[in-house]
Amino acid sequence: MRVQIGNKRYRSKNYNYINYFQAKEFRERYNFPAVASISVLATQTATVKYESNKSNPNVTVRGIDENYLQTGGYEIEAGRSLSYQESINGNNLAILGSGLAAKLFPKEVDPLGKIISVGTGKYQVIGLLKEKGNGFGETGDRLVFLPFTNVRQYFPTPEMNFRISIMPKSPQLLDAAMGEAEAVFRNIRRLNIADDSDFIIEKSDNLVNLLLDNIKYVTLAATIIGFITLLGAAIGLMNILLVTVAERTFEIGIHKAIGANSRSIKQQFLIESIIIGQMGGLLGIILGILAGAGVASLVGSPFIVPWKWIFSGVVLCLLVSLASGVLPAIKASKLDPIEALRYE
Repeated sequence: MRVQIGNKRYRSKNYNYINYFQAKEFRERYNFPAVASISVLATQTATVKYESNKSNPNVTVRGIDENYLQTGGYEIEAGRSLSYQESINGNNLAILGSGLAAKLFPKEVDPLGKIISVGTGKYQVIGLLKEKGNGFGETGDRLVFLPFTNVRQYFPTPEMNFRISIMPKSPQLLDAAMGEAEAVFRNIRRLNIADDSDFIIEKSDNLVNLLLDNIKYVTLAATIIGFITLLGAAIGLMNILLVTVAERTFEIGIHKAIGANSRSIKQQFLIESIIIGQMGGLLGIILGILAGAGVASLVGSPFIVPWKWIFSGVVLCLLVSLASGVLPAIKASKLDPIEALRYE
């Protein structure tokens, strides 16, 4: 649709849905070092059955091609993915999420090769997905993937909206891949140079940027809590050292009586404060590394030792111990040796 304002005519920006033929043409014409995939949402309220077992009506059914698992971040735990020919021919094949498979099949039954019912159709299970979990409104592992041409045939809806996903071979090619994708799809939509793009391109790093914006507030709160904790630790260490000075008054008097000056007494208590602080910091570093390595092993990700934060922690412990030890050290250095010897 075009709109005329004065002597100029503009194409309206209506963000039309992407139909099957446009998505298919894009995949054929997109020539870039990237992986492109087509998918389409059939329903999010499906009930899947296997013999007498059936799921709740909250299963997501999505039509995919052979590249969707790669661009969508899914991994096969057992079985296999779709082939190009199977996705084009619309074979009655299915890939199940781990949560759905656990709901339908007993532990002693292997889901691979079994026939399940999705809607009115019968599908053979060829693959099981690794557990991914839920988040941001997604149904996580309560899903089933079918060939996108099969979904188009058996789950038809008015203005069925196909989704095109692109994953560049290298992160450095992300902007170039977006530019090429926009140019190709503008040609498919037959837009003129003066027309605005009537489709939306979403970058995967938008979610990352959203998380980074939100985590700033978490970081601020954690920083405030950390400073309060450090203040409490500094006050506690100072009280311990002040009690130590009171308990070692006679000892300080002996040191001064045999020639120790106020400077050496002050240094002694500052060194003791630093040692206590560094011992606590070392214990915290060891516990932190063990906890990080344990969490990394549980989630199956590599563990990287944060040397920068370890060094920062050592310096912070040094500053806290110095600040905590100054007052007790000054108090100890100013004790009168005669009064100190008569303390007990």
